[in-house]
Amino acid sequence: MAKFSAEQATAVAAIHQVINEWGDELDRNSGRQMTQAKVLTDDVAYFVGGEWRAGIAATQAFYDERWDRLTAAGGAPVMRHLHVNYRVKFAAEDHATVTFQLLFFAKVGEPPFVGFCDPLAVADVRMECRRDADGDWKISRFDSNQVFQRG
Repeated sequence: MAKFSAEQATAVAAIHQVINEWGDELDRNSGRQMTQAKVLTDDVAYFVGGEWRAGIAATQAFYDERWDRLTAAGGAPVMRHLHVNYRVKFAAEDHATVTFQLLFFAKVGEPPFVGFCDPLAVADVRMECRRDADGDWKISRFDSNQVFQRG
């Protein structure tokens, strides 16, 4: 059973919010404004596209390159990231590990989409979040393992 102090409960709410802001940035901008979203630490370790990216600049470069590649191939998809089953564990007062499941939809075109659109993937996600000197929680590590993939 999870038992949090009042300060930890407040931190859990802030951690959920930063993860939701991360997902919103991916959904609204395909990650092209990840640096401006201020949800990642400068030294973030980020697994995406089958490899680890070291730092926010390398992570941003991945999303910029992906956008260019997808638009050149006919269009970047509309994406939606749905997060469920958050579990937060504190390694220290300013450091937490978060696990959750991510349900990911993506489709090229203009919404609203009519008809069937099954999820692209269901993934087990593990993030680490740190509170900085200003008191803001940010994602310092992102890793995921896709359990189901659309064929």
